[in-house]
Amino acid sequence: MKYYKKVQGERVFLSPLSIDDVDVLTEWLNTPQVMDNIGGNYYNNNLISCKEWFEKKLKDERACLFAIVKDGKNDSELIGYFEFMETDYIHRTATFCVFIGDEENRGKGYGTEAVMLGVKYGFDVLNLNNIDLKVYSFNERAARSYAKVGFKEYGRRRRAYYLNNEYHDIIYMDIIREDFYDKCD
Repeated sequence: MKYYKKVQGERVFLSPLSIDDVDVLTEWLNTPQVMDNIGGNYYNNNLISCKEWFEKKLKDERACLFAIVKDGKNDSELIGYFEFMETDYIHRTATFCVFIGDEENRGKGYGTEAVMLGVKYGFDVLNLNNIDLKVYSFNERAARSYAKVGFKEYGRRRRAYYLNNEYHDIIYMDIIREDFYDKCD
C-alpha cells in the first residue's frame, strides 16, 4: 500500500487513508482491546459494514481521517488510525479518536507522536482553537499519553462506561492552542 507523508514526524507520519486499508481496519475493529478502549466493544464489525462506513467517510470532503504509519527505511507500515470528528469550523473546535491497532506497536510512543502530529495539524492547518477527547479510566496509558501532549482533564462522568462487569469513569480532556504552543516552546 502506498502512503503519503501528509504530516511528518520522527518515527511516524499521518497519511490520507485509502479504501485498501479497510481490511486491516476491520481486523482492528474486531480486536477486543481496541474496541474496549474506543467504546465500541458491542459492535459486530463485518467487512461489508466497515467498507460502507469507510467509503462514506472517504467521500465526505470535510472528514479528516488519517492512517498512522510507521516510517521504515525501506517500507512503511500502517499501525493506527486518527480522526477528527465533530469539527466545528465556526467555533474552531473538534473531537478526535485515535488508536494503535496491533499490541506490538503500543507502548512505544507511536500513539503519543501521532496525537502530537494530529493536534499540530488541527491547530496549524484546520485553524482549530480547542480539541477534546474522551478516555476511559482503565486506559491509563492513553491518558498519560494525552497529558504528555498537553491535554488537561476538564470533566469526568463517573461510572458511565460498563465493561466486563465493571463500571468505569469517562474522562474528558482538552487542549487549547496556546497551551499546546507553550508546551512546545
